Amino acid sequence: MVKRRVRVKVPASTANLGPGFDTLGMALSLYAWMEMAEAEETAFHLYGDEMKGLPLDKSNLLYRVAQMVFEEAGVSVPELDISMYSEIPLTRGLGSSASAIVAALTAANALISSPLSTERLFDLASSLEKHPDNVGASFFGGIIAAAWDGEHADYMRIEPPDELEALVVIPEFELATSKARGVLPEALPMGDAVHNIARSSLLTAALALGRLDLVGAAMKDRLHQPYRAALVPGLTELLDEAPRRGALGAALSGAGPTLIALVRRDEPKKRELEAFMRETLSAQGIPATARWLLPAKEGASVLEMPDSAPGMREESFLDMIKGVQQR
Repeated sequence: MVKRRVRVKVPASTANLGPGFDTLGMALSLYAWMEMAEAEETAFHLYGDEMKGLPLDKSNLLYRVAQMVFEEAGVSVPELDISMYSEIPLTRGLGSSASAIVAALTAANALISSPLSTERLFDLASSLEKHPDNVGASFFGGIIAAAWDGEHADYMRIEPPDELEALVVIPEFELATSKARGVLPEALPMGDAVHNIARSSLLTAALALGRLDLVGAAMKDRLHQPYRAALVPGLTELLDEAPRRGALGAALSGAGPTLIALVRRDEPKKRELEAFMRETLSAQGIPATARWLLPAKEGASVLEMPDSAPGMREESFLDMIKGVQQR
């Protein structure tokens, strides 16, 4: 039986963590919220600066992803009322598109009483993104190691160490994933491939076992960051110097341009690290904002719907988000 209305909450994500290209992801404590309902006529209510400029018709990605779920389940729900608010910056390397895909898949599935397994939704999300790292982190929370063969994604979830924190420094320019992938070579020297396999394996084990002392050595990369350095001025200096300024290790977040530094929560040099990273970008003429985030241990979740009076849907949706943000 089709439900009238559902709400979901989905975390942002960072991908790669340095060497784990298209393989490793971690959920972060920035969020997107969505409400989806059956409707007589399709309508969109997109709130927040990160939603500006998105289409308000059936070409919208959220609508198209929802219809994928309905088709897969053999159900027809042609008209939808979709509300979304996101605090995840667009095209900055924090999984904004992945979170939107995961939100739409989760909401559409819940709207028709969840006939599809989370694993099947994960496969659909990976097919849309073409890699499983961001969508896996947003679906399952924590840290994800995943492999995608073009049809199915296998994954393992790692519980983030309690003492881990993340500093994300977000430059005020957008970098399309297609552009960031366009600078990558089609072939790598064998030594570079072995280097990344070794570091990615070490990083996965270090995070799983809470060996934060090994994170810095494990986050070194030769596969993508050296080639993307020209797209993010100051990147090489930031990656080299951040561990000397209090970071366990640093990396380009996904395709960038955001940078992420993993830090112990009790690290005394946290503010020095933040200032160094912002000032290094500023010296390149790039303004940036910094956020201290925690690994999000919970992935995509369907929220309990409160009782509300007719006509109060939009206001109650925004009030719900405001209430969550103020906690």
